[in-house]
Amino acid sequence: MTERPMLGVGLMSGTSLDGVDAALVRIDSPTHATLLDFVTRPYDDGERAEIRAALDPGALVGPAALARLHVRIAEWAADAIQILLAQARMPASELAFIAFPGQTVWHEPPEVTWQLGEPAILAERFGVKVVSGFRPRDVAAGGQGAPLVPMADVLLFAAADRPRILLNLGGMANLTYVARRAQEEGVLAFDTGPGVAIVDGVARLVDGRRSYDRDGRLAAEGRADEAVLTELLADPFFASPPPKSTGRERFGDRYAAELHQRVPGPDGVTTAVELTARSVAGAVGRWVPGDAEVVVSGGGCHHPGLMAALRRTLDALPGRHPLRTFEELFFPGDAKEAVAFALLGYLTLHGQPGNVPAATGAAGARVLGAVTPA
Repeated sequence: MTERPMLGVGLMSGTSLDGVDAALVRIDSPTHATLLDFVTRPYDDGERAEIRAALDPGALVGPAALARLHVRIAEWAADAIQILLAQARMPASELAFIAFPGQTVWHEPPEVTWQLGEPAILAERFGVKVVSGFRPRDVAAGGQGAPLVPMADVLLFAAADRPRILLNLGGMANLTYVARRAQEEGVLAFDTGPGVAIVDGVARLVDGRRSYDRDGRLAAEGRADEAVLTELLADPFFASPPPKSTGRERFGDRYAAELHQRVPGPDGVTTAVELTARSVAGAVGRWVPGDAEVVVSGGGCHHPGLMAALRRTLDALPGRHPLRTFEELFFPGDAKEAVAFALLGYLTLHGQPGNVPAATGAAGARVLGAVTPA
């Protein structure tokens, strides 16, 4: 593999539906990437509602609406890139590639994973090759198509001298356990269940003026319903062994509405916080071997109640699992997944695998994605 420095933009629009993240990244080698700049182009309420309608299995969203959303998601991504390049004072001509995973609207492995977002729009707008469609090849190889960030966890973010758990608290929560940096042997990665999707979904139902539980204020007013929590944690997903992945088709707005109906008010938000914390800690205790520090990133890091609950539940496990934020060790954690997809785009362009079969369950290592020429 020829290791020439490349400048790329990694994009991410995840299950939290906050907006499009864009990271300007210089990649010197598969094990060395530098974040140069980062922006988030937030979704407004109308845009977020469009995506939610596409995610809702009960919504009557026809092909015309989906086709338009396919284009609009790419246009929102283009906005994010434009803002990023202006902020960094970087012309698009300096970019070697854009990595565009799109927006997942349906994820049902091993049958299908489906992302919206037309890469040709970005290639045409910026005159840069675009790597997109990262997940389907892994699914075609018998994998879950997720999580894909573990390759970056292995190559960039693991510790050189001890085990580390890289935990992401997005709309869904997922973790990667790596024994040593750049060592795939023993890697374990999977979705643990909901991250902030249910917390924020219930918060919106409690107070329609909120799009999420800002600063954890609603959760701070409530008390978790232990009986309901026990029932929720009995969901077979939590006990099923990895590799496994999930999304809003399982832990989404309908799930939040049912929880809100059973536990109304701030108590429902607190119950959702505990559901995330206990399902994450349960996964660590059940599947992760030995002691390992937990380095957390994602939107859930900004929720004080969730972080406190996570620290408490991890401390209750046998062994030592100290909790640290990604920002303490690297750069702002909100940029992590966009940087990870920049790395995946770099690997694709070099003909190198981007999946970790132990994480996704694929039959083997696969080069991911398709390339739209400049």
